[in-house]
Amino acid sequence: MSSDRPLFGGAIWSTFPLRFQDVSNIRQVPDHQEVYVDPSRDESLIVELLELKQEVQDSASVAWFFQDLAREQDAQGSIVVEQSGIVELDGLRFRNMPAIMTTAVGQMSVSKGKQGREAQNVVKVYLANLRLKGVGTDVLITAYEPIVISPFSESARTAGAGLAVPAMQSGCMQMADVFKLAVSSFKVQDWNLFGSGI
Repeated sequence: MSSDRPLFGGAIWSTFPLRFQDVSNIRQVPDHQEVYVDPSRDESLIVELLELKQEVQDSASVAWFFQDLAREQDAQGSIVVEQSGIVELDGLRFRNMPAIMTTAVGQMSVSKGKQGREAQNVVKVYLANLRLKGVGTDVLITAYEPIVISPFSESARTAGAGLAVPAMQSGCMQMADVFKLAVSSFKVQDWNLFGSGI
């Protein structure tokens, strides 16, 4: 079951399944990030607000952010498998300027925290970059779906080691659909989130 979820104090709303719990306060993530996880499946959904990367072209932005995520997480074997073209989001406008979006799906091997390479999990990564140029902001919506969980990973305790159980088999919405729902329902309720005087 999915529900509208308030993000960043209700300034932004998005819809995704209730099985994803807000761990932003527990994990002490930065203010510009909101993190939701389903620990039983080791799946996560992250919404992040970043200063607009002016130097990165719109058509290349999602690939740039994918590689940036891989660098940040010291990932191995990161690869973009598919990438969309630029889509204008008519429903997401600031002062008549529509947001633009690109998406990508890829794969990488990552470990949590400081667990080291032996604890790396192979994950499928879904990434959307919504460029809100009117307010100088790049929004990243990232969904992580495990493919293989290392027996040395802390995830193995809750989700089990080895090949991840397919979502359909567990009676859950597939991560690709969770991602599409979260992105397509994304709306800004209060543009003042991006700075006073907007």
